[in-house]
Amino acid sequence: MTAVVSPAPVASTGFSPRAIASIEAILIPVGALVVSAILFSLFLLALGKSPLTFFSLVWTGGFGSAFSIQNSLQRAAPLILTGLAFAIPARIGLTLLGAEGALVLGGFASAAIAIPLVTFGWPAFIGLPIMALAAMAIGAVWIGLAGWLRHYRGVNETISSLLLGYIAIAIMNFFVEGLLRDPASANKPSTMPIGDAYRIGSIPGTSVHWGLAAGLVLAVLLYILMSRTTFGFAARMTGGNVRAAQAQGLPVGFLVVACCAIAGACAGLAGFYEVAAIHGQANASLVAGYGFTGILVAFLARQNPLAIVPVAIMFGALDAAGGLVQRRMAMPDATVLVLQGIIFVVLLVSETFYGRIPFLQPRKTGDRT
Repeated sequence: MTAVVSPAPVASTGFSPRAIASIEAILIPVGALVVSAILFSLFLLALGKSPLTFFSLVWTGGFGSAFSIQNSLQRAAPLILTGLAFAIPARIGLTLLGAEGALVLGGFASAAIAIPLVTFGWPAFIGLPIMALAAMAIGAVWIGLAGWLRHYRGVNETISSLLLGYIAIAIMNFFVEGLLRDPASANKPSTMPIGDAYRIGSIPGTSVHWGLAAGLVLAVLLYILMSRTTFGFAARMTGGNVRAAQAQGLPVGFLVVACCAIAGACAGLAGFYEVAAIHGQANASLVAGYGFTGILVAFLARQNPLAIVPVAIMFGALDAAGGLVQRRMAMPDATVLVLQGIIFVVLLVSETFYGRIPFLQPRKTGDRT
């Protein structure tokens, strides 16, 4: 008679699987930030600069005064939207790098459609929603195309979205430097100004434009959509196992394209606010790197729409402090970009630690403690 060998008993860590996931989602990103700060400090020491001075200036430039806080919040607004543009497709298992292109094309579309609206004297309360909808629609179509290519043609979404981003920038440059160029923009080719009537003002009592409020509302709504609805459950299931989702009869193609379209709409809306609240016209200033920084924001937030908000504010503060660092430490304004690059690399490495933190792993009862 064959003896049945039972597996060795395993002792519980005292944490539920959900608790372990929550602990890792906080502990690992925070650890990545600490390691990044240490590595960047070594970089500064090698240049003969003081890390303490640098981080003190970052705090002062980002949060040291009411002006600094509002400046940080203003710079965080597009990062919230582009962070959402990366996070939503990531929940369904896609890695899209096209938010920069959707932002640029959305901003250009809103500025282009504003030209006839302003010319024919349409009131702002009608024209601005049309501009916003145009920006969101073109962004949704642009990123949705990458999702369609991924599902129906098997094209790698990372490569296609990145290439589509470059195409979007080229399209904007083609029209801005040609057919839609404002003759008065001699040094910096731009579209016609949208005019003061079409400019979006600030949130009352602040100098922060309404793009921040839009980002906060969308973060909440998309969190509910992805975490509390059947659509979000189906998207997460598809991201976990496409074949299982197809076996359950889920509309995988629709889910993929829909998530990509939502992402593109968020990035396009960021472009609208850059035109209507910041620049007043479309030009090369739209290519500011917000789409790529949004990837870093979403990574650090673990694709959680609510967590994207504080992370975006942190990176907005870094960006806002760049000028102060340049003046006080005689370093290039792009120094903060070096720090962002280090954070991104360390974050990528930190992904390998999920599920491998020793004290969170269950032990066999025979193991020594």
